[in-house]
Amino acid sequence: MRSVRDDEQVRPTVEDEVAAAGSELIGGPAGRRALAGLGWWTPVRVIALVALGMFALGMVQKLPCYNYGWFYGATTQYTHACYSDIPHLYSGRGFDLGLIPYFDKIPQTVSGGMDYLEYPVLTGLFMEIAARLTPGGGSIQHREQLYWLVNAGMLMACTAVIALCTARTHRRRPWDALLVALAPAFALTATINWDLFAVALTAAAMLMWSRGRALGAGILIGLAAAAKLYPALLLGPLFILCWRAGRHRAFLGAVSGAVVAWLVVNLPVMLTHDASGFHIREGWAKFYTFSQERPVDFGSVWLFISQRTGNPLDDANTYATLLMILGCLGLGVLGLYAPRRPRFAQLVFLVVALFILTNKVYSPQYVLWLIPLAALARPKWRDFLIWQACEVLYFLGIWFYLAYTGSGDKHQGLPLEGYQLAIVLHLLGTLYLCAVVVRDILLPERDVVRRDGSDDPSGGVLDGAPDIFVLGSARRARHAETREGTRVQWGAASREP
Repeated sequence: MRSVRDDEQVRPTVEDEVAAAGSELIGGPAGRRALAGLGWWTPVRVIALVALGMFALGMVQKLPCYNYGWFYGATTQYTHACYSDIPHLYSGRGFDLGLIPYFDKIPQTVSGGMDYLEYPVLTGLFMEIAARLTPGGGSIQHREQLYWLVNAGMLMACTAVIALCTARTHRRRPWDALLVALAPAFALTATINWDLFAVALTAAAMLMWSRGRALGAGILIGLAAAAKLYPALLLGPLFILCWRAGRHRAFLGAVSGAVVAWLVVNLPVMLTHDASGFHIREGWAKFYTFSQERPVDFGSVWLFISQRTGNPLDDANTYATLLMILGCLGLGVLGLYAPRRPRFAQLVFLVVALFILTNKVYSPQYVLWLIPLAALARPKWRDFLIWQACEVLYFLGIWFYLAYTGSGDKHQGLPLEGYQLAIVLHLLGTLYLCAVVVRDILLPERDVVRRDGSDDPSGGVLDGAPDIFVLGSARRARHAETREGTRVQWGAASREP
């Protein structure tokens, strides 16, 4: 491996054959003497503008639904693949009536059986702010259109945050964030739901950790977990890596920040008081009870098994939980046995992918959780595009399947067997990307990020730190890297705590 200066940027058109071929569309790879990052057109600004441009194209793709499909025709929003939860939940969760999430019960005639908002607190706040910014008056259709536009504007701001944070997380590799900006699945799914808010907070947490700010990263993780459940999984990789590197104080700082931030946001909504004392508010608990009671649903491996076997899989919660626990134990073993300590982004990607693969449901927008993590964990255009192709096919598959099931005897769309193939493609694409990340961990010389002599650019206090606790052959390994003229002896300081 070669060593590079801290201010030397890695150019994907030099090290990645697919990126080099794609660059021919704009004149080919940058020359050896080209000056990068000078003037106004810095990599970060270019990436942010590209991300916003792709987001705008995703909004254009929703136009058939904005003008017609969300409001008329049983399957129009599916045949045009432009469905979004946002306009439907404006009235379906009582925002048009001025109801306060978690406090006001939603009339059954409005919600179709959902008594309270089934989203975590910060996402509910995001939805409520958008509702307050939506102008009143006019027909309900007009207000639903405006509500979607307001949310799209707020989610566009989240997109800019994601692009900026991803580009800055690896100091010498800002162009890897172009994977996020150009991801087709990102543009297609960005305005289906409110997931980008949690993704933006998670990306900011990754950036803070990469800068060695453990407490700030923890606070952002706690806020992200208050918007969506999956960001809490970041604490698992942090535990394994900080244990291996002996950075216990940094881990405790992150955990403390996450717990306090989550409690500060949730406690005011969680607890209610009456003459008999404090109680958990039913509206706050709806997200957790709904997630627990929800049957197997679209996109999951459990739905595929259920449809193929005819078994309703009533115990899917148990199966999913056991698989998740076993998978996390496996990732813990991988983190401690690997010949070289895995990069933070690698383990985070794997644990979130594990959660997606074992979950009872896979909504198309869940791919947003993985896109920034994949760009940091495996910034290789070929592998990324293979995975994205599978996700785009699944995106089309689920909408065409819903069109098929909703068109009565016409059966216009994708039949069950075609949808099951789309599920398999999604699962195989995600597993493929997981496999190459695991290979990079076991064979660190294959890791694209480490080819230039880097250790863990997103690792913060972990970057360049010697191992303190390792298992297996890693205990005896001695990996030496030259960085800024200082040799870091991998495993040389290994000892039992």
